[in-house]
Amino acid sequence: MADDQGRADKTAGEGARLRLPDYLPYRLSVVSNKASGLIARAYQARFGLSIWEWRVIAVLGGDSRPMTAQSVCEATAMDKVTVSRAIRALDGRGLVRRQPNVEDKRATDVTLTAEGQSIYAEIAPSALDYEARMLGAFSDDERASLRQLLEKLEQSLDAGALK
Repeated sequence: MADDQGRADKTAGEGARLRLPDYLPYRLSVVSNKASGLIARAYQARFGLSIWEWRVIAVLGGDSRPMTAQSVCEATAMDKVTVSRAIRALDGRGLVRRQPNVEDKRATDVTLTAEGQSIYAEIAPSALDYEARMLGAFSDDERASLRQLLEKLEQSLDAGALK
């Protein structure tokens, strides 16, 4: 059975048609790519940072404690290889510092250097401005609802909703 927009309902089995523009994972990906792309171009032009490097700086700057690469992966939902490359690039530019982790000799703790903290302090207000402009057409209630719905969706996925 399909609703008035032609989407197959969730109980549709064989023969159901997938309309990509109405498929939530696709829509989330498109919106994410558009938002990240616009913001990434600004950070690349101004600071020479890739979106992956910016995310590492953002997560490290938002937490005053050292983090392992694994912790960065978990906080950003980025894969291990991407995080490792971003940390290596940031270390090469003197924006992060890596030190052996005292609890796990195989891991290293990563922190922002003074220069990395300076970039974070300059970028964070800009990122918040991008977010405000991106959500400018939404009412306060709509912004709150969107955040709640995204959080609920993420929790559902973390709980294994697709297993």
